[in-house]
Amino acid sequence: MSTDGPEQEPVLRVRGLCKTFTLHTVDGRTVVSLDGVDLDVAAGEHVALAGPSGAGKSSVLRCVYRSYLPDAGSVRLGGIELTTLPDRAMARLRGRELGYVAQFLTAPPRTGPLQVVAAAARRRGLDRAEALDAAAVALRALGIEEALWDVDCGVLSGGERQRINLAAGTVRPPRLLLLDEPVSALDPANRERALDLVASLTAHGVAVLAVFHDADAMRRLADRVVELGSGRVQRYGAPTELLGSAA
Repeated sequence: MSTDGPEQEPVLRVRGLCKTFTLHTVDGRTVVSLDGVDLDVAAGEHVALAGPSGAGKSSVLRCVYRSYLPDAGSVRLGGIELTTLPDRAMARLRGRELGYVAQFLTAPPRTGPLQVVAAAARRRGLDRAEALDAAAVALRALGIEEALWDVDCGVLSGGERQRINLAAGTVRPPRLLLLDEPVSALDPANRERALDLVASLTAHGVAVLAVFHDADAMRRLADRVVELGSGRVQRYGAPTELLGSAA
């Protein structure tokens, strides 16, 4: 089943993606997470992954980011095959061109939001002064009060950490942004800020592949929805076709 988007060379092209896990604590049982997933994401396109828990949505994101190494298949970012890229080259590419925003922030101990976001900006090519300026803009856009910028991220609330994570993922936006439930802990006002930010990225040519359990967010942001089930693409199309209209 093809899930090709607009007629241009995609930023991300995934073909035949397979991933299994061995449950060593449960009789060595093997669980199939992905079983031949194909999908493309073009520049400026937002593709949302939908489906029940266990369908393989987060596994797709982690295989693209290569925190999971797939068992089989191809993952190409532009002309670069990610599945065979040496680890050091993959780390450099993540810093420059590939952003990943998970639900939970991982920050070094005793590090404040400004330094976390500035470090991400520096990995994307900005010098120290530019990175600090860009980090400040990103934190303000997501409503992080300046009084918190030097506070240890470990003592901040879940919603604050989630917004810091999104700021780090989107500062000097990468070529491809992977989002895994980036607004799950946010109150309505901060959720609006975050969704507005994500919407603005595609207008600037960023390719976005996202997991939202919130159908309203998918209707608002996605150009296409790819529905997974049992590790395979079951169907795909416009949000209104797959999700229906908002109540």
